[in-house]
Amino acid sequence: MAHRYPLLLAWTGNTLDGAYTRDATVTSPGKPPLAVSSAPEYTGNPARWNPEDLLGAALATCHMLTFLALCAKAKVEVLGYEDPAEAVLDTIDKVTRVTQVHLRPLIRVTRGTSMAKVLELFEKAHKYCFVANSVTCEAVLAPRVVEV
Repeated sequence: MAHRYPLLLAWTGNTLDGAYTRDATVTSPGKPPLAVSSAPEYTGNPARWNPEDLLGAALATCHMLTFLALCAKAKVEVLGYEDPAEAVLDTIDKVTRVTQVHLRPLIRVTRGTSMAKVLELFEKAHKYCFVANSVTCEAVLAPRVVEV
């Protein structure tokens, strides 16, 4: 069964103005608006989310939520997860695209937790992460697991 996630992307400006705004707003029923723009390298507003940010955030979030679900199912106690993820935009053969998303979370687990099991579930999460399964860029996984 397909699930749908409607949104509205709204922009107003004038593209005949060489300095036209790249700022827009994304809305979805029941959610706060999201201020978006292009990346600063493309004359965008650095204070707003850009597509590269959002793709990296979507992949990192989906991977984390999949990992946490697998841990809950396997009765592995995770107490914290912090990922300084990074999306890499590159031009190869004259085509610009996000080529990689690096996931480097610091995963906090209870003392005595099997590090091997945590890493196994982290890798397994990539297989089941539907955002990772939807993109062609490489997801570079480099988790760190610490006992607390």
